[in-house]
Amino acid sequence: MVTDSTSSLPPDVAAHAGVTVIPLQVVIDDGSGPESNDGSTASRVSEAMRAGVVVTTSRPTPEVFASVYADLVGAGYEAIVSAHLSSKMSGTCAAAAVAAGSVSAPVTVVDTNTLAMAAGFAVLSGAEAARSGRDASAVAEIIRARAAAASMYFYVDSLDHLRRGGRIGAAAALLGSALSMKPLLTVSNGEVRPLERVRTTSKALTRLEQLGLAAVARAAGSHHQVDVAVHHLDNPVAANQMLDRLRSRLPQLGQVSVCQVSAVLGVHVGPGMLGIVVSPRP
Repeated sequence: MVTDSTSSLPPDVAAHAGVTVIPLQVVIDDGSGPESNDGSTASRVSEAMRAGVVVTTSRPTPEVFASVYADLVGAGYEAIVSAHLSSKMSGTCAAAAVAAGSVSAPVTVVDTNTLAMAAGFAVLSGAEAARSGRDASAVAEIIRARAAAASMYFYVDSLDHLRRGGRIGAAAALLGSALSMKPLLTVSNGEVRPLERVRTTSKALTRLEQLGLAAVARAAGSHHQVDVAVHHLDNPVAANQMLDRLRSRLPQLGQVSVCQVSAVLGVHVGPGMLGIVVSPRP
């Protein structure tokens, strides 16, 4: 299994699952480097953004993908499934597809049509299926299905970062007067879209929790276990408080964790972001 760093999988989780993570690049004040999901890059991104330093991102090149695929083939893998963030938000899938023909083993590139742990949980299910002996086609379908079943809601202090990065899609309708409000967003059909506008941070976080609880209730009706990730960028106190409230109200949850969002995604949402991913298991 291969994914990219925007899946926000912690390094130990990815390693335990046998998932190879290809980092995207973060450019801070003209200095470029691969992001790490141990939290260090996200912290530097947040600090730079708060200081007004220009921060941008770029996808891995096809050459990077080709090198990783070649290493996996050299290690004895007969097929590779490579799952990545929505192609509507990044050229990462396209770069993976270009590289897929460069190795002797078949490479199945999966567009998860989502991001963060909505993709990460799906990748973990795919890796589990691969370990159990499922073929590449079945693994890819499991990833697509779980990614499609996930719900993601997030709060940002301002839409300005998303606007500058060109990642807001239909959320552009919220610009102007909405920039003075606290927007709640979701990911739908592979794009960031507006959901609601709330007048204060406290009301926005309360509403975010309500949305998460409602998503869990819907998922629990047809699935045995539901995993939840609380994402944040430089907002650990609020993230842990949200996690505690969810645990107290939903003790039957499966995996529940706090994950700092990947640095690359953090560039587009800005410091203070808080999000909830609800992902029913297959």
